[in-house]
Amino acid sequence: MSAQPDPQAGNGNAPATDTDQQETREWMDALSAVIDKEGAERAHYLLEQLLEHARQNSVDLPFSANTGYVNTIEPSQEARSPGNLEIEQRLRAYMRWNAMAMVVKANRHHPPEGGDLGGHIGSFASLASMFGAGFNHFWHAESENHGGDLLYIQGHVSPGIYARAYLEGRLSEEQLLNFRQEVDGKGLSSYPHPKLMPEFWQFPTVSMGLGPLMAIYQARFLKYLHARGIANTENRKVWVFCGDGEMDEVESLGAIGLAAREKLDNLVFVINCNLQRLDGPVRGNGKIIQELEGEFRGAGWNVIKLIWGKGWDELLAKDHDGALRKLMMETNDGDYQAMKANDGAYVRKNFFGRDPRTLKMVEHMTDDEIWNLQRGGHDSQKVYAAFHAAQNHGGQPSVLLVKTVKGFGMGKIGEAKNTVHQTKKLSDEDIKAFRDRFNIPIPDSQLAELPFYKPADDTPEMKYLHERRKALGGYLPHRRVKADESFTVPALDTFKAILEATPEGREISTTQAYVRFLTQLLRDQALGPRVVPILVDEARTFGMEGLFRQIGIYNPAGQQYTPVDKDQVMYYKEDKAGQILQEGINEAGGMSSWIAAATSYSTNNRIMIPFYVYYSMFGFQRIGDLAWAAGDMQARGFLLGGTSGRTTLNGEGLQHEDGHSHILANTIPNCVSYDPTFAHEVAVIMHDGMKRMVERQENVFYYLTLLNENYPMPGLQPGTEEQIIKGMYLCKQAPALPKDAPTVQLLGSGTILRESFFAQELLEKDWGVAASVWSCPSFNELTRDGQNAERWSLLHPTEEAKVPFVTQQLSASQGPVVASTDYMKAYAEQIRPFIPKGRTYKVLGTDGFGRSDFRSKLREHFEINRHYIVVAALKALSEDGVLPATKVAEAIAKYNIQADKVNPLYA
Repeated sequence: MSAQPDPQAGNGNAPATDTDQQETREWMDALSAVIDKEGAERAHYLLEQLLEHARQNSVDLPFSANTGYVNTIEPSQEARSPGNLEIEQRLRAYMRWNAMAMVVKANRHHPPEGGDLGGHIGSFASLASMFGAGFNHFWHAESENHGGDLLYIQGHVSPGIYARAYLEGRLSEEQLLNFRQEVDGKGLSSYPHPKLMPEFWQFPTVSMGLGPLMAIYQARFLKYLHARGIANTENRKVWVFCGDGEMDEVESLGAIGLAAREKLDNLVFVINCNLQRLDGPVRGNGKIIQELEGEFRGAGWNVIKLIWGKGWDELLAKDHDGALRKLMMETNDGDYQAMKANDGAYVRKNFFGRDPRTLKMVEHMTDDEIWNLQRGGHDSQKVYAAFHAAQNHGGQPSVLLVKTVKGFGMGKIGEAKNTVHQTKKLSDEDIKAFRDRFNIPIPDSQLAELPFYKPADDTPEMKYLHERRKALGGYLPHRRVKADESFTVPALDTFKAILEATPEGREISTTQAYVRFLTQLLRDQALGPRVVPILVDEARTFGMEGLFRQIGIYNPAGQQYTPVDKDQVMYYKEDKAGQILQEGINEAGGMSSWIAAATSYSTNNRIMIPFYVYYSMFGFQRIGDLAWAAGDMQARGFLLGGTSGRTTLNGEGLQHEDGHSHILANTIPNCVSYDPTFAHEVAVIMHDGMKRMVERQENVFYYLTLLNENYPMPGLQPGTEEQIIKGMYLCKQAPALPKDAPTVQLLGSGTILRESFFAQELLEKDWGVAASVWSCPSFNELTRDGQNAERWSLLHPTEEAKVPFVTQQLSASQGPVVASTDYMKAYAEQIRPFIPKGRTYKVLGTDGFGRSDFRSKLREHFEINRHYIVVAALKALSEDGVLPATKVAEAIAKYNIQADKVNPLYA
């Protein structure tokens, strides 16, 4: 069936009135003659030449990226499957049964207060033939001669993947019986989760839309590794399974232009077009396959449509006047869904019966024969041919638009019904019908037990199952937990230029400290090539433009233009082997690139060290779902939130000023986060991160917030390194005052720690109060340590209680404690339970929307400057009975604080 342009498949423009039908017929006959005698490729070439000629002569032509609603690959062009299709069909039947049994069992037997466990049957039912083709013939496991293909598997089909692994002997019956019951360590995760099944699932995909986005950057990262000579990835493919409803997630289509632009022919999207999302049709009034075809082909992808099974071939071959093709195009998806939710008589009347010509075409067929006209995704031979075409296509990414039936084989209980996605409980009658439909060899007497079925090891089916995977290198999905290679991180004093105090009169920012650290690391012979700097079009903001010339920006096409700044030392240099990944204005893309690099130890057996720097406000808030996925994937690398804090990026305003990213970072269990103030803190923290992630291969990733504010750096106090990592150290002793002088402890992080230094001076000069200043690079790490100590003590009541690090640090000091940061009060509030008993604790923070102004004005507005710190300290002392409350009032008047102004939270 030729995928010829169809007037009904266009871009919405009404066809022009035919003013000369004879001339039209002559052109059509001429084209038909070319197709018949010279083939479709020659016809396509001639059409392209005619269109280009028309454009050159100013004929304004609307573009249509659509073809007819038929298969792209004609029957005569199909690559034949080398497999035993009969055995494959039986294996699929067993997997369908076991997947169904797993879900139904999980929801039949549960404790009274347990609740339903859920699970899905319908999605795998529609995809089983495609997974069969992939696992049996296309998807390579990692082996000596192959780096392994990467599979992004639809989350809702996990029962089917478990069912296959059970037949392969990779999962036990006990594990299947514990589907979605993970607490005791015997169960299987609901969806693909590398964190929960670290040796099985490669990628988390059930937060829909993220899989397609991450996969595109994963495929690009494979090309990057190959171009830089780090790993041979030329024979590897990234296969991505998506639902047609999932493509409405903006992330799903958000990077398809990048995939085409960089010619990612190692990437294959398989979109399961069962025409249904979770609650109903995807495009009831339209045609999702045609829509997606236009989007992908328009973006530059190779599009392969697989719509009809082989039963339709004969009918289409007889469709000389195009009546059937026209009917196929005019029928909308909502009606196609209804066809499969009914029977053959319904299809005869409501589909073929719409046109007397098509009704006559099937007059010789019974209703059952009409009903058995399959959609393409359930025809194993045609699926193989489509996969083969995608596997062997070069120069473009490929997308397969495969039409299926959601709940295929589930009959009256769910096949193509709107309720099929939620169907997880089957009656005995439904189970019997399922068994009969797929000819599962389980007798009636055992049906009530709903047993799993596994043939004997010496049966042809089991031998075939294992032989096919052996030929492809082993079993999938499979995940590498640690890289085979190892590195030694340079000693901390390698970065001594950042650890030392800045010379008098010299000021730098912590962003500059980070860049100096990175530059020094790039010089390391072993680790330098493994560094992956990732930018989102703000290199000059972060002072990183010097790296353009030094290590180049990765571009698979090189630099085919002369950069406008070629005469400058730090010109914009793109290179086929460039090291920087410059993602443009695209935080989601930057994060996806970072994830690909941060999990390279697993996907490529190559340890890489990604550094992704961005405006901190555009981090966890914007790409928080990807950051959570990174945690699930056990990512290792550095995220750098530049120009952080609510008052530091002073001129940018509400959408740029971050006062909460550390709150968000702390929600990800394996994200280690810091808000350093000084260059030496940056160096100590990043060095510790490399020791943990590179040397010890721990599954954590680091988030550091950086500043664009310049000030003198005091240098590292030897012996404080461990305290910096734990989150708190004394950085400025209290001044020597009389023994009876009131004392306070001032805590801070980031830029506002320096306000505590100034507050220390004011407290001494104006009020006779001795204040010690503590740098707290991580209130989050302090919180986790305190909570861990409390939990241990709760569960070990007869043993000596563990003491939180905050408590240890402050125990030798006296007086109330005042914490101030450039973040919401909740950030520093977290450690309140761990302040030594009886000590007053005050917290200042930047709750509310950001705004533009000078830093001094913003800190006054958010009530976190030195004057507010002094007032908070005096107030705490008055509450402790050390000073009279009148002193607090005096300070408010002295510093001209507007006591009755609107709370910045509501301003």
